Amino acid sequence: MTFSQNERAGLVRAAQTAGPDAPTLCEGWTVRDLVAHLVLRESLRFDNAAGIAVPMLAARTARAQQKVAERGWESLLDAVAGGPPWYTPFALVDRAANLVEMFIHHEDILRAQPGHRPRTATPGLRKALARPMRLMGAVALQKTPGSVTLSTPQGAVLARGGQGGEPVAVTGEIEELVLFAYGRKPVTVALDGSEAAKAAVLAAPRGI
Repeated sequence: MTFSQNERAGLVRAAQTAGPDAPTLCEGWTVRDLVAHLVLRESLRFDNAAGIAVPMLAARTARAQQKVAERGWESLLDAVAGGPPWYTPFALVDRAANLVEMFIHHEDILRAQPGHRPRTATPGLRKALARPMRLMGAVALQKTPGSVTLSTPQGAVLARGGQGGEPVAVTGEIEELVLFAYGRKPVTVALDGSEAAKAAVLAAPRGI
């Protein structure tokens, strides 16, 4: 089983445990909404899912997601557990894009639940997350002011991005840096830079 498949299975278990009406770190979304998002993302209706990445199509995607969310809860979970069909683009990039997506949304569910204790990622998972984040991290930070560097406590650079200007160094374990790059909070990272630059980075939209 790949790391992506492990995260997918963990996400489904977390969704089952939390229940469809539980909160997530995605503002305004319940667990049902998040699961519906994943089902729509991996569907063959690219016209309906396009609003995930194209703002002008966001309203259409929101309507399509709401329709998906009205399906039975177990049906939605089964769809996510089964993964994308082998002949779709998402099946081809499972080890890269799907790993980051599944990891983030797994944490979106886990970290939003009362009494949650953060898990520690294994060395293997950290290594697997680091590979796609070299590119995906730069994309996630493209709207961020300044020159942002994401690094581990050992000094390994995960990604660089931002619109250029005053530097801000963000330090944390790889799993925390991934969540930071995609705008999740709270996360365990340390920011180094001027107060103004750090505030600007924290206020800016991050992710896709």
